[in-house]
Parts: sequence; C-alpha cells; structure tokens
Amino acid sequence: MTFVTTSLGGTASDITVGKVAHGLMLMTWRTEPVPDEQCFEAIKAGVDALPPGAKMFINGGRSRASDIQIWRTETWLKGTRLLASFTLLHHAKELLIWITRPAGVRRSVELINEKLRGTKRLDLYECARIDPKVPLEESIRALVELKKEGKLDHIGMSECSADSLRRGNAIHPIAAVEIEVSPWSYEEEGKKVIATAEELGIAVIAYSPLGRGFLTGQIKRPEDLPEGDFRRTLPRFQEDNIKHNFAIVDALTAIAERKNVTSAQLSIAWVGSLGKHVIPLPGSSHPKRTLENCAGGDVGLSTEDLAEINSVIDSAEIRGTRYAHKALLWG
Repeated sequence: MTFVTTSLGGTASDITVGKVAHGLMLMTWRTEPVPDEQCFEAIKAGVDALPPGAKMFINGGRSRASDIQIWRTETWLKGTRLLASFTLLHHAKELLIWITRPAGVRRSVELINEKLRGTKRLDLYECARIDPKVPLEESIRALVELKKEGKLDHIGMSECSADSLRRGNAIHPIAAVEIEVSPWSYEEEGKKVIATAEELGIAVIAYSPLGRGFLTGQIKRPEDLPEGDFRRTLPRFQEDNIKHNFAIVDALTAIAERKNVTSAQLSIAWVGSLGKHVIPLPGSSHPKRTLENCAGGDVGLSTEDLAEINSVIDSAEIRGTRYAHKALLWG
C-alpha cells in the first residue's frame, strides 16, 4: 500500500509529503496520555506506507508534551522520514494566551530545540493564533531572525484570515497555513484562505477534517468522550447540539457506504479535494486508524460525488460554534 503525495509551499515547496498528515494533539493533550509505544506504532504505520523520498507531516499540536513526543518519535524512527510542525500555545487560569511577541516566540523556539536534543532540526514553526495586540509583521520578522540563526527551517501561520496570510507572506514566504476544515467546518473565511494560499503557493494544513471525531459517527453523546476531554467544553459537543448535528453524520455516512469507504475516509477525501495544496490533518493513536485515514487521501470523488457532498454541507444547519471563545479566530 503506497499513498498519494503532495508538496508544501513557500521555502518548503521542494519537500514531498503524504497527502494526509498526522496530528499528535489528542495523543498528549488528555488526562491519560497514550503510551509512547502505541503512539510510535500509529505514526510508523503512515510513514512506512509513503513512497521513497516522501515525508510524513506531523503536527505537534498545542501542547508542550507534543514537543517531547516528536523528539521521542524521531529517536525511535531514526528521524529519516518526518517533517514536524510546531505551534505555540500556553494555558493560564483556564484562559488561552498566545505569546506572539518576539521575545515569547524566541523562548518557545529555543525550548522546542532544547527538547529535540539535537536529534532533528525544528522544521516548521507557526504561532497558534494571531494576537491582535501584537502586529503580525513583528511576529513574522521574529521568526525570520530565528531562521537566519539556524533555529528553524520554515515559517507557517495558523487560524489567520486571508488578508493576514497575504501580509505574512509579504514579509517572508509562508510554507503552510493551518486552519480548521471539515464538512461541518467550512466557513467563508476558510474558503478565502484556501484560495489565497493557492494563489500564493502555500500549503493548507486542514486540521480536524473529521470534525474532531464527530463525523466518524462514534460520538453520539457527551459521555462518549473521555472524562477531561477538552471537546466536552466545546459548544458543538453539548448534548442538544450533538443530537441536532448528527443529521450531517447520517447523510455523509449514507454516501460513504455507497462508495464502500468509511465516513472518515469520505471526509478526508472531500477536504483533500479542495485543492492539491490542501493537506488533511487527522489524528490517530492506532496503526489501523492511521492507515484508514491515509487511505482517505486516495479516495476518488467524482463530480457527482462532490455535488452530493456539497449539497449535504450547504443544507446542514450546524449548531454550536467551533470554540467557546471566538475572539482570536480568523485573526
């Protein structure tokens, strides 16, 4: 089994990666982290299925534990076929605080490099959000300086608007932009970011292509999520909203069954169909699920399939916002 590939953008346009990336956040950002050996096997399954010369794009998520996880994985796999992205996020008093000031970015980059212990370079770095109190240009210039110092290879952006992406790219070529994209999260600004990224030659890392697991059909009530799972705090995962929103799951499942693929593969295939530069970023902590997700990048969708899926998406009335807070979305 060999999976389809694509490339990143900007200064990383010569790097070939699997069409489907691998997210680590739910391996580490949970009450009981997944055992290392299980994580390694889940990642290795995808790496081994890539053709020679291609790398697995791994996103470190928004957890300091993910930095360590990437180092451990790199060491275990001998570091030959991983390309890792790191994001910056801190938690304090239950509030999300994004440190995008130059000094904060430098501290984060240096800490990540320290955790990697020389086993690999910091491949691609992105601030998790755009802080309205800090000019975007300052944050990007700080990353450019760190790149000149040899502390990272490529620069990315995350949860930004199309206008912000254009501004950031004017300072330095952006290799990838990370935004949420799935059949139940396909917002107007997201469409603009995807179009702008294509115009500028930037890869789109589409996180949560499975709606944080909801579109697989396995989450029918809040109790289906582990205790302490952050999804329990999200508006879309409140009981009444889950019941209402399950209509889109039923509709997509019916299409998937007719195509003899899983609901997860259908969602991943649809996200990937938004452009050669769009790379779905699901997460997995099981080898079988990793291979299932990667196979989603190989699922072909006909014009009729896309029309039917788009009709489902356009007619769906999704209840509940993506996050409980909205202030720093589409920065």
